[in-house]
Amino acid sequence: MRFLLNTCRAYSTSFPVVTRYRIAQLGRVGQIENARQVFDELPNKTVDSWNSIIAGYFQNNQPDEALLLFNKMPEKNIVSWNGLISGYIKNGMVTEAREVFDKMPERNVVSWTAMIRGHVQEGMMGEAVSLFWLMPEKNVVSWTVMLGGLIHEGRIDEARRLFDMMPEKDVVARTNMIAGYCKEGRLSDAREIFDEMPWRNVVAWTTMITGYVQNNRVDVARKLFEVMPVKNEVSWTAMLMGYTQCGRIEAALELFEAMPVKSVVTGNALILGFGQNGEVAKARRVFNQMKVKDDATWSAMIKVYERKGFELKALDLFILMQKEGIRPKFPSLITILSVCASLASLDHGRQVHAQLVRSRFDEAVYVSSVLLTMYIKCGDLPKAKLVFDKFSSKDIVMWNSMISGYAQHGLGEEALEIFQSMFSTGMVPDDVTFVGVLTACSYTGKVKEGLDIFESMKSKYMVEPKTEHYACMVDLLGRASKINEAVNIIEKMPMEADAAVWGSLLGACRTHAKLDLAEVAAKKLLVIEPENAGPYILLSNIYASQGKWNDVAELRKNMRARSVKKSPGSSWIEVEKIVHMFTTGDIRAHPEHSMIMKMLENLDVLLREAGYNPDGNFVA
Repeated sequence: MRFLLNTCRAYSTSFPVVTRYRIAQLGRVGQIENARQVFDELPNKTVDSWNSIIAGYFQNNQPDEALLLFNKMPEKNIVSWNGLISGYIKNGMVTEAREVFDKMPERNVVSWTAMIRGHVQEGMMGEAVSLFWLMPEKNVVSWTVMLGGLIHEGRIDEARRLFDMMPEKDVVARTNMIAGYCKEGRLSDAREIFDEMPWRNVVAWTTMITGYVQNNRVDVARKLFEVMPVKNEVSWTAMLMGYTQCGRIEAALELFEAMPVKSVVTGNALILGFGQNGEVAKARRVFNQMKVKDDATWSAMIKVYERKGFELKALDLFILMQKEGIRPKFPSLITILSVCASLASLDHGRQVHAQLVRSRFDEAVYVSSVLLTMYIKCGDLPKAKLVFDKFSSKDIVMWNSMISGYAQHGLGEEALEIFQSMFSTGMVPDDVTFVGVLTACSYTGKVKEGLDIFESMKSKYMVEPKTEHYACMVDLLGRASKINEAVNIIEKMPMEADAAVWGSLLGACRTHAKLDLAEVAAKKLLVIEPENAGPYILLSNIYASQGKWNDVAELRKNMRARSVKKSPGSSWIEVEKIVHMFTTGDIRAHPEHSMIMKMLENLDVLLREAGYNPDGNFVA
């Protein structure tokens, strides 16, 4: 930068054009102070040099300084006035731009077009239309700007009338009309304009192909794609996404492998497309084939794993990404934070938090909500509370997360304290808030408080109880051995009880050995969730505990007929930043199998010595 500054000084006297270019260049790269220094040292300042430094201040979001310089100009030309208007518009200051426009001693087509563009960008279409028709002389750019504004506002028929009036239609105007018609689903109108184009560039071709893709006409899009004379990565990507969006995965993969140059953008799009269709293996195949990967590539593959429940693979890939020297950006960090929450991987979650702090991303409310969730799911409630307390302007999501977090970890008193403190901030509880609060009452045995809060939902807070609130109440009463009251709650529900409600009742009946009622609840669950193995297993165990072996056999038969299978249980633990996952039946594959089994045997002995007597009646 010092070399650039010295060069400007050396050439400032003899080469004013070069100096003006250097001032503009310094302004563009954010070195406005250096640009001003070069400008101030000019012995003879031309109008062009004044225009360049003023433009630099606008580019660096300093419109007040730009105006001060403009007012000091000894001589102004129309470029100076137009520069002031354009600078204001780029800074979103349309009102100020209009004031300058009205004061101009003369205006040209650039002045008028800049003002029209400014109003269009701010959504002020009425003013834009008025200016357009007042404009004494229009060129193809002003027509196209006005056309684009109408299309963006969805006023496609007005846009078509304007299009038909255009004395000269360039490829940009025609392409805009094609895009507008495609957005409205009027493909025949779009194709008519496309076919009438005297010359089509790659943007026009790609716009028409994308229009067909977005309207689920992928085969028509492919035919057009095949006759397209020159294809770029945007057109390839549009075609690939068309196949992935309609679930034609093999066709998408075939097209990808036929690409002469597999760009990073196209590969990233295909990874996400495969992921959305549940084709995780194919997404990884594309990922592995890509010779060049950017942060978005890694982020896309991590996101696919996270969305489809492969959290361990997502975490492993994130670790590999860092080993490869790729610095994760915001999307990757947020995704992996959710993964850490799902896996309760506190050490990795802390590392990601530190990276967010270094990048100053942690100051956003959304990021804080994700951080809060991560610490809660990892069981670090003190750290979660620190994140929570940091924000003075908390949204309802953060309040609900903190209440639910305390409730889920059995800290009902703390959850209720947070609930009470909400009201001092003016925050109004919503339906999610009451799920957390009622859960807290349930876990702490506060039956009366729970009943009072439930009754106040509608009368005091205007929140209509939903099935999840009734499920909380059934759980609250069931835990307190008030089974009859729980049944009474279900019978008075204004809507059909769902699986959560009957599941809560079933849990209470199992705990308090109410086998007849447990059988009723389990049968209700079978009706609601016939493909879920859980109710079958529970009901089978109930029948087995009562010696009803014929009923057990019938249930097993029904499970086979419906192809219902019990998913293997799994759990995981993080030790020294390594997440170990255990699945039913595969523990022997773990390298520490012998030590784990010995520890489990010791724990069993200790539990029995402490007086624990396991109930085998309901073991699946």
